[in-house]
Amino acid sequence: MEPREFKTIRKALEMTQKEAAQVLAVSLKAVHSYEQGWRTVPPAVERQLYLLLARKSGARDGRDCWEARGCPPEKRRGCPAGRWDSGDLCWAITGSLCDGEDRGSWREKMAACRGCPVFAARVPLETLGLR
Repeated sequence: MEPREFKTIRKALEMTQKEAAQVLAVSLKAVHSYEQGWRTVPPAVERQLYLLLARKSGARDGRDCWEARGCPPEKRRGCPAGRWDSGDLCWAITGSLCDGEDRGSWREKMAACRGCPVFAARVPLETLGLR
């Protein structure tokens, strides 16, 4: 997550830097550092911001990831998103099987998720000028 994206999402969530620090369970100095690019935003913080943005937007196109991506039932059963019936939140679940394979790290996963219609429907980055 780039500093501009962090700051834009924080503002879209109508949080001050102090409020963001409290909600994200980090220090105020950490929030300053994320926004200035002095520190890399940790995956847990990035995930939390996306979840909050998804909840605030309320957007959803009605399709789960396995429908949007054409995932076969046997892969769905082995995928954490499928096991927990969380096809609209697959992007937030580490270890979910995008296109039938685990993406490994959070960074690799998010690189794949950013191009996915399920993520785009739930996390409206485009409306914030972030795509």
